[in-house]
Amino acid sequence: MVKSRDVSWDFYRTFLSVLRDGSLSAAARELGITQPTAVRHIGALEEAVGFPLFIRSPHGLMPTEAALALRPYAENLAATAAALMRAASGEVGKIEGTVRISASDIIGVEMLPPIVAAMQEIHPRLEIELSLSDTLEDLLRREADIAIRMTEPQQDAIVMRYIGNFRLGFHATRDYLAKAGIPKVMEELNEHRMVGFDRKTPFIRAAIQRMRALDPEIPDIEDICFEIRADSNLAQLAMIRASAGIGVCQIGLARKDPRLVQVLPDIDIPLHTWVAMHENLKTSPRCRAMFSALVEGLKAHLKETDPGAPPQRR
Repeated sequence: MVKSRDVSWDFYRTFLSVLRDGSLSAAARELGITQPTAVRHIGALEEAVGFPLFIRSPHGLMPTEAALALRPYAENLAATAAALMRAASGEVGKIEGTVRISASDIIGVEMLPPIVAAMQEIHPRLEIELSLSDTLEDLLRREADIAIRMTEPQQDAIVMRYIGNFRLGFHATRDYLAKAGIPKVMEELNEHRMVGFDRKTPFIRAAIQRMRALDPEIPDIEDICFEIRADSNLAQLAMIRASAGIGVCQIGLARKDPRLVQVLPDIDIPLHTWVAMHENLKTSPRCRAMFSALVEGLKAHLKETDPGAPPQRR
């Protein structure tokens, strides 16, 4: 039997790839290795742990209980290995190398490009990785170096700066409202085509709670029937811009688009935003510089697009 201490990181990397892709051939293509090599890696790992990790099914390779138990540890190894490579990617003391930023798709597409472009103009050897989703990547496990979050980080050992309130409101295009009419009260939204979320994430639940806390008389957004549903905020914004219906988007972003109009303007949903990173990265010139650029750039964006947003948390 192979001793655990002799198991190569490559075996765990192949294991994670098979977990994600569900087949040895797909994992081999992703990793740039041959399928026989992938088979050998999985076989060696199974020998080391003493249990089968996958069983064949009509839908591909299915993980066993042993595989599912190993997964979080393998993911920790992957995060550590990626963080190590980022740390080693630049010369010590210089603003160069790789910084991984976690943000929502809206932030990543609508706000970060000019900030990143300006930083790379000043520091051409700086490399940026963007991880765009509403998933909260773990800064303590170094899944990302810097995170832009819409919920206040609760972890210890985190450096964070409050950016402001990126308020949300109901919006539609002028063309849509000219055809369908303008709702005057929340209940009238049910008479319109609505664009909204596909599933309730922790972020959406928190946003709903904040809205109801500000005004308990506001009907629950969960009662709205969405005719168009998407789990991507960016996709929802695209649907609103295409005159598909009324949906929620950032008030500041909507003001930049002359086609969009805010409906029910007395209703806004607070979206408080922070930039955060692990405190150990304060000594990294590239992370410190990127952190400062994000704080300054996002604050400038908010001031320009939504100057009426309350500067402090309510």
